[in-house]
Amino acid sequence: MRVATGTLLVTLIADQASKWAVIDRMALDQRLYIPVFDPYLNFVMAWNTGINFGLFGSDSDLARVVLIAIALAICALVWVWVRRDGAGRWMQFGAGLLIGGALGNVIDRIRFGAVADFINMSCCGIRNPYAFNIADVAVFAGAFVLIVFSGRSRQTDRMP
Repeated sequence: MRVATGTLLVTLIADQASKWAVIDRMALDQRLYIPVFDPYLNFVMAWNTGINFGLFGSDSDLARVVLIAIALAICALVWVWVRRDGAGRWMQFGAGLLIGGALGNVIDRIRFGAVADFINMSCCGIRNPYAFNIADVAVFAGAFVLIVFSGRSRQTDRMP
């Protein structure tokens, strides 16, 4: 489980460090918008009280606690699943990404009351109205890796 633990820690640190940089150092929460490589990459402050794309968003404390509990339960289930199955490196890598990202967003919900989203990317004349963060990317990528490599034997799950 070294790969899972290492990936989890790197993901969590990268997520929280990026949020510290843009919120605490660059004051994005006050400036709301910072062009980085306009129109392709910008920092746009968005506080997400729901799940992906703000679905089921609510400012209630109960909703926040429920979302935290669900995220922690999923983290525990993924950890137990990967550990129990004696997963190979790719499965551990996917689990580390997913759990590290989920914990990063849990920390936001505890610290800010909502998840801090700030990365906005657009392309080809189409303006993307949504923002995301490193934790969101890690959760998505981790889930993708777990889906692709679940059911494979440990022998075929070796990283190069």
